[in-house]
Amino acid sequence: MKKILIVEDDRRIAQNIFRGLAAENFEAEIAYDGITGKQMALEKKFDLVLLDVNLPGMKGYDVCQQIRIYKPSLPIIMLTAFGEIEDKVEGLNSGADDYIVKPFDFRELLARVNAALRVSDLLNPENSDKILRIADLEMNLGTKQVKRAGNIIDLTAKEFALLEYFLLHRGRVVSKMDLAEHVWHLNFDPGTNVVEVYINYLRKKVDKDFPTKLIHTRPGMGYIMKEE
Repeated sequence: MKKILIVEDDRRIAQNIFRGLAAENFEAEIAYDGITGKQMALEKKFDLVLLDVNLPGMKGYDVCQQIRIYKPSLPIIMLTAFGEIEDKVEGLNSGADDYIVKPFDFRELLARVNAALRVSDLLNPENSDKILRIADLEMNLGTKQVKRAGNIIDLTAKEFALLEYFLLHRGRVVSKMDLAEHVWHLNFDPGTNVVEVYINYLRKKVDKDFPTKLIHTRPGMGYIMKEE
């Protein structure tokens, strides 16, 4: 279970984020000021930090810089009500990996969290040969190799990303909106069929020639990867 530190002085926002992350099976802790947030980030083990900019005690930019000195690989996403380019540049220059402007939809925040964690996992030497599996299908995140029943399956970069998302969420229904936002990083357009097209591509490669199908459609809800 990934652990996330929320550094946010607005208690309502902090609690809303906390509940949303808990519902997505993340473990989270909250700091309501910059000094406490910095101490927690440096003293405890977290997989990601959600960091507000306008904090009492110590500004978010300064907290970010301090974290970067001692934990250069810890992903940091900055949260702020300021949407000007200069503010975004300052946040990124202080060491943030991403930047999201309030008010935001929790789905967008979740997509950015998952994207940052994926990058962090792939860059972590300990995970260079991490394997994702279901039934006789396996994906090596280090070598980018996919096999089913021992047979190598050639995927495009987008097909690989789509299959990775399914494997990371195996056993759970994911909507077309989820896939569009997390795999293509786009706002979902109900008029596009890009998700269906790539689902079809993927099925032909990982399901068509095998007796056990793994990618299933749930009408009106989306798709699920499971043995069935």
